[in-house]
Amino acid sequence: MAAGYLDILRARHAARLLAGTLVGRLPNGTAHIAIVLFTRAEGGSYTLAGGLAAAYGLATAVGQPLLGRAVDLHGQPRVQFPAAVLSALGMAALALVGLGSLPLAVAAVIVAGVFTPPLEGGLRALWPKVLGSEDRVHRAYAMDAVAQEVMFTLGPLLVTVLVSLWSPAAALLVINAMGVLGALWVVLSEPSRTWRSAPREAHWLGALRSRGLLALLGAFFFVGLALGSITVAGVAYADDHGRESVYGWLMAALGLGALIGGVAYGARQWAGAPERRLRGIVALLALCYLPLMLTPGVPAMTALSALAGVFLAPAIACSFIVVDRHAPRGTVTEAFSWLVTTFGVGAAAGTAVAGPAVELGGTASGFAVAGAGGVAALLVLLATGRVLAVPGRGPAVVTGSENDRNGAAEPGFSSGRKA
Repeated sequence: MAAGYLDILRARHAARLLAGTLVGRLPNGTAHIAIVLFTRAEGGSYTLAGGLAAAYGLATAVGQPLLGRAVDLHGQPRVQFPAAVLSALGMAALALVGLGSLPLAVAAVIVAGVFTPPLEGGLRALWPKVLGSEDRVHRAYAMDAVAQEVMFTLGPLLVTVLVSLWSPAAALLVINAMGVLGALWVVLSEPSRTWRSAPREAHWLGALRSRGLLALLGAFFFVGLALGSITVAGVAYADDHGRESVYGWLMAALGLGALIGGVAYGARQWAGAPERRLRGIVALLALCYLPLMLTPGVPAMTALSALAGVFLAPAIACSFIVVDRHAPRGTVTEAFSWLVTTFGVGAAAGTAVAGPAVELGGTASGFAVAGAGGVAALLVLLATGRVLAVPGRGPAVVTGSENDRNGAAEPGFSSGRKA
């Protein structure tokens, strides 16, 4: 099982790109907890802390596809590193100025969110050039999904360690400095410096003109909604059992399940159309969300949480392949960024819906939102089966496609070359 991942990491530049991207994404992966801890340390209320975290999340959702399109037009170094610096400066302003001026604090988190670099989409655009074979690229997508689970588990832990050693303000500064260094490590690499998007048709919708991509985004909005609702329902479950540590166990089990599922998915080669495979994976994902409504005792609930996570990483990894097949030519980074944005907006909607559901119907109702989200995602994929059955273009692992440095840009678009 590990041999396939080791084969990828041995490829030239692969380990550097994966590590740099994960470190570069630390600010984004830990922003919610870092902002909340900082706000509370400054004397702000939970409402204000949640509001600032939400402002950051919404700003990120707006900025990701816009910066993704800029990367497709102008190349990675010209966009990724300056964006990382501006995002870090926004967080630094929050850390140094504090909550003395609330409008300034809000502006700072918005700047930090809008300019969060689309490193995630950028890495997936680079895999075909670095790995060459389509099978290796697909395995890299699975490894990428697994690495995300590790980052989202260890990142908050790193923030809490920095807070305990120094302060929440220092944690903000250190994490964002690491993010800048990670982005720099990526854009100085040869694959990032020489990557060029394929020529693209001039169209204001960009990647969103693909019906297949829109169908996928619709489905993953509901996957995000399901995951977001679990985080709120998990808190309610922990409150019911009188122990805050229960919530940590549930979230750790969910992450462990996703980690196991992602490793297993990437360990083998898959035949057949990825769109059909994605429907099957999402069906299993929805099926595993439904038992959470039973809310049994803590040991059984922990096991159900692990089961609920098993098909998450495979679903994400398979969605990367589908995005690559349906993104219009020359829009691959933007398309991946839209997937990140839609998933995040869905998660935010899930947290918003699950709260009232818990208050009205109890903890089981909160987990019912997760089950409904999984079923809705499956229904979207089933309803759009014909659209998804026709890829917008071939896979990215084609010589002279997304990585063709000699392709001329369409009129009205920059090739991203340096003069």
